[in-house]
Amino acid sequence: MRRILGVSAATLLLASCGGPDAEGTIETEDGDVTYSVDGDGDEVNIDMTGPDGEQVSIRSGAKSDLPDGFSVYQGATVVTSAKIDTADGNGAVVVLSTDAAPGDVIAFYREQAEAADVEIESEITVNGMQMIGGEGPDGLTFSASASLGDDGATTVQLTVGRGL
Repeated sequence: MRRILGVSAATLLLASCGGPDAEGTIETEDGDVTYSVDGDGDEVNIDMTGPDGEQVSIRSGAKSDLPDGFSVYQGATVVTSAKIDTADGNGAVVVLSTDAAPGDVIAFYREQAEAADVEIESEITVNGMQMIGGEGPDGLTFSASASLGDDGATTVQLTVGRGL
């Protein structure tokens, strides 16, 4: 399954180069992966089927689709998000922009993670970037990072998923 997720990155590249709608086959050493891409300008939907029938769906756009218990930081703008669904699990990656300080954003997501019984296992602060990450029950994984850009806005990346 991890191989097909790796292929998803190649598919995303194909989607951006080949126009809004595409379908085809990617040959891998484990067999063929078929894909279809449907884009309407605001959202791109990618569906893939691996050589053993495993399926991956990726929904990408500028709206948030976070798992229960997690939300967009108040006043932040969703820059982009991707929701990934597989037979083994699902998750979301959301990129936000906000005027809030990185520490305030990280404190907000720490509170949500701990409420979801995530044990924060790593904390990093480097050159103005703050990141936390950990794991919770039932294969829940979580990470949040926030960094202040040259323009004064804070860029946030939030990743939450199960079984990926």
